[in-house]
Amino acid sequence: MNIVENFDLYAPRLVDKEEYFSAGHRACQGCGEALAIRMMCKALGSDTVIVNATGCMEVVSSFYPTTAWNLPWIHVAFPNAASVGAGVEAGLKVLRRKGKIADRDVKTVCIGGGGGTFDIGLQALSGAMERGHDMLYACFDNEAYMNTGIQRSGATPFGASTTTNPAGRASSGKGEWKKNITEIIAAHGVQYAATACHSYPLDFMNKVKKAREVKGPTFIHCLAVCPTGWRIPSEACIKMGRLASETGIFPLYEVENGKYRMTIKPEKLRPVGDYLKAQGRFRHLTPEDIERIQEKVYQEYNKLQDKVNNLHAWSELK
Repeated sequence: MNIVENFDLYAPRLVDKEEYFSAGHRACQGCGEALAIRMMCKALGSDTVIVNATGCMEVVSSFYPTTAWNLPWIHVAFPNAASVGAGVEAGLKVLRRKGKIADRDVKTVCIGGGGGTFDIGLQALSGAMERGHDMLYACFDNEAYMNTGIQRSGATPFGASTTTNPAGRASSGKGEWKKNITEIIAAHGVQYAATACHSYPLDFMNKVKKAREVKGPTFIHCLAVCPTGWRIPSEACIKMGRLASETGIFPLYEVENGKYRMTIKPEKLRPVGDYLKAQGRFRHLTPEDIERIQEKVYQEYNKLQDKVNNLHAWSELK
């Protein structure tokens, strides 16, 4: 029996065939975020309430009178997805206590983009993580405020050209390094935090499933390739996500009860130039700029490996 020819027989064992984020939305061609949302919803299943901060996915999926969502879905403002998610989670507790959903494990899932998570929504997110609400927060990071015109944010990488810091005679793009949001959330002591990318679908969906099972706050930082903002061909979406991991610019790992583990680890890191030179937002970078970024990537990647290795050593000591 040929697995490729009999995919319908095997597919249910890998992923839910139900579509909870339906086709017909208005996302750009080759949108990595729309693909990631579709994967996430398949991993979550039907007993899910989505709390969606203002951003690309809200804009493209809910043009009145239509919707792309086949799950309960709430649109909230840029800064308060985590706050509203905490309220939804509290409401579900009341319904469960009253016996109205006693036999159902309904999960609250908040989603936001880079700006709505790294910047505008960080206070609400930090509060929800610290209070211990039973919910998953998924950040779909396209590395700028894409839905309002490609403005820089705390998620924008060093050197990237955006509409608010365009590269030119007076500027070499963003002059600050990207905020490490996963480490910030992990420092709250949550049971589960992870990085992911739609270019590694099973890794991503397995992390979503793992986060869903946790009774408490969890966080997934998903790199969502944006062909429009990154100035790449739409068909390069998956390739670019893989290059982000293969160069070490966006390593894929998880932090489970304080223990670090690499989930996708390249045998050898590729040069960052392979990733940067393929994107129009970095085309102004000089060889010296690329070398500076390479050094920073090595530094941060080695820090991460130290955390992974030190925890292995600590486990052996126990």
